[in-house]
Amino acid sequence: MADQEDICVGCGKEITADQPGCNAMNQIFHVDCFKCAKCTKTLAGSSFYNIDEKPTCENCYQESLEKCTACKRPISDKLLRACGGIYHVNCFVCFSCKKSLDGIPFTLDSENNVHCVPCFHDKFAPRCAVCSKPIIPDEGEKESLRVVAMDKSFHVDCYKCEDCGMQLSSKLDGHGCYPIDQHLLCKTCNGNRLRVASST
Repeated sequence: MADQEDICVGCGKEITADQPGCNAMNQIFHVDCFKCAKCTKTLAGSSFYNIDEKPTCENCYQESLEKCTACKRPISDKLLRACGGIYHVNCFVCFSCKKSLDGIPFTLDSENNVHCVPCFHDKFAPRCAVCSKPIIPDEGEKESLRVVAMDKSFHVDCYKCEDCGMQLSSKLDGHGCYPIDQHLLCKTCNGNRLRVASST
C-alpha cells in the first residue's frame, strides 16, 4: 500500500519511478497530472498562478484579467473603476491635461470626456466680461457666484461702475446698474455721461 504522501492529488494514483511526481501548491502531483485548470496545458517546470487554489498557466491568467477600457490591455495591478469602465491607474487621465485622476476629483463634459476640475472650469466655466477669467467656485466651495447682466457674465467683484468704480448691485438701493452702450455705469455716472452727450 502506497504512503498517502506518494499519491497524486490529481488522479489519486501512486507516484512511481515510471510516473514521477512534482510538488506544487503544497501538494504532490504526477508530472503529467499537474495541468492548468482552464486549458489543461501541462505546468510542471513552468511558471503558473494559483487562482482560487487552482493552477493556472500564464495565458489563462492573462485572459482572466479585466481589460482596461482605455488601452484594452489586461490589468494585473491596481485598477480604477470609474464612469462605467475599468482602468489602469495611468490610463484614467484628464482629457485636457492628461494627468492621472487617481484620487483626484473629476467631472464629465457633455461628450462624456473626463476632466480634472481645474481643466473643466478653465474650458467650460463662463468667462467674466471684464477680466476674461473663468467664473469658478472659490477654494473649498462647490458653487460660484456670478452676475448676469446685458447677456454677459461677471465676477461679483468685477461688476463695478466703469467710471467711479462703485460696486454695483441690484440688492443695494442706489447701487443698481444703468448701462449705456454695453458699459457698466452707476446711476450717477450714467447721468453724467448723458449730460455730456447732450451738451456736445
